[in-house]
Amino acid sequence: MSKTIFVLNGPNLNALGKREPGIYGGKTLADIEAECQAAGEALGFAVDFRQSNHEGVLVDWLHEAGATAAGVAFNAGAYTHTSVALHDAIRAIPVPVIEVHISNVHAREEFRHKSMIAPAVKGVICGFGPFSYILALHALKNITQ
Repeated sequence: MSKTIFVLNGPNLNALGKREPGIYGGKTLADIEAECQAAGEALGFAVDFRQSNHEGVLVDWLHEAGATAAGVAFNAGAYTHTSVALHDAIRAIPVPVIEVHISNVHAREEFRHKSMIAPAVKGVICGFGPFSYILALHALKNITQ
């Protein structure tokens, strides 16, 4: 049986493909999910891909991942910059979490330069468009072997 990796997505990522394509590109979240499923299969992972606009749901999913998954690729969206609850949930689970961003947050507005979850995650991948997710899956493969 293959290991499962959770790929969790936060607020507004359900609007990819329509939302600010100059920043986030034209792929939809469904497109990214399909790419993650294919990459996961090639890497020997099952991928459990989810999105919520609600912080508490993301906390619940992190707890679930801590009990059932090998790791988490996590694009927390705007909650990256505001959520102590997500920081604490990541610290509370025994599996590695990789912070993922489609855009280079350090080349954007100053408020995006600070991540509340970065101190709790294993690593951060940003700025490679939707391929950031695939890089995170490769990183999880590397650190969970």
